[in-house]
Amino acid sequence: MEAMATLFFHLVFLLLQSQKLLSLSCDFNSTRGHHHHKQLGPIGQRVIVVDANGSGDFLSVQDAVDSIPENNTRRFILQINSGYYIEKVVVPATKPYITFQGSGKEDTVIEWHDRASDRGPNGQQLRTYHTASVTVFANYFIARNISFKNSAPAPLPGMEGWQAAAFRISGDKAYFFGCGFYGAQDTLCDDAGRHYFKECYIEGSIDFIFGNGRSMYKNCWLHSIANRFGSIAAQDRHSPCEPTGFAFVGCRVTGTGKLYVGRAMGKYSRIVFAYTYFEDVVAEGGWDDWDHNEAKKKTVFFGVYRCWGPGAEYVQSASWARELDYKAARPFLAKSFVNGRHWLGPWDA
Repeated sequence: MEAMATLFFHLVFLLLQSQKLLSLSCDFNSTRGHHHHKQLGPIGQRVIVVDANGSGDFLSVQDAVDSIPENNTRRFILQINSGYYIEKVVVPATKPYITFQGSGKEDTVIEWHDRASDRGPNGQQLRTYHTASVTVFANYFIARNISFKNSAPAPLPGMEGWQAAAFRISGDKAYFFGCGFYGAQDTLCDDAGRHYFKECYIEGSIDFIFGNGRSMYKNCWLHSIANRFGSIAAQDRHSPCEPTGFAFVGCRVTGTGKLYVGRAMGKYSRIVFAYTYFEDVVAEGGWDDWDHNEAKKKTVFFGVYRCWGPGAEYVQSASWARELDYKAARPFLAKSFVNGRHWLGPWDA
């Protein structure tokens, strides 16, 4: 019996140590994602005017981006005047501190039409992440009062290769205010990094916000154009140590079709809706495990806090979606979710 007791206590000790190591590992990984080095910020700024009618410095947005020196330390504000800019735009990682300033999301639009099944210059299919009309790899990107659109038509249920992103954000510390994102399947690729979307309009049909970003959507309008069924958010968190996730705060959900509000793209997918209004467009069950993997229901974090409207009942009814109290919801309600106190302006949030 004494040997059995000794073995039992050894097993308990090992279990506690492994849990402690996992906690330390998660803390280490979370800290690594925060980039706590001192950031001085841009020094000065310069305005570049883009005008489709020829009244500015450049006719195209990409030409304006190309004119900016690599590793710039100034804030470059691209004043993009009213008009439709039919082009594909890429902001490389070597060009931080760029602002796209439009004349209003109804007036300034950057649009392209690539789909995942389309062929690129190398003859290979583009695949989803390379379809975006605008792709930003750089840090400290800002967009205000401008729209991004992928004009590829919405796919019918079961059609493959029709993913068509309007915007992909892969840089860290990006801020969007008063922007529009228009597409169908996979409209907004919230790929990686910390992002803050405020008072934006996001339209699509299937997984029209997706990726593994760490992002807050504050007072945004999420509008479905799904014909029969669709889904809003697909979040791709793969580890309990990752600080990523989507927090929707004070939003409204409208449109057509029956929607899943969130899908478990990753095993540890994390999505929270708080203070959000839902029209009667939510599918029974509210949430989806992505690939019929019942085990995900034990590892995802799907949360709801003080949501309302005729569709809110289904959002709250799933047994594996948590009805949060204030203590559990609080980390997802403020800009601190994206470490915003370190990089957002006092009026930005």
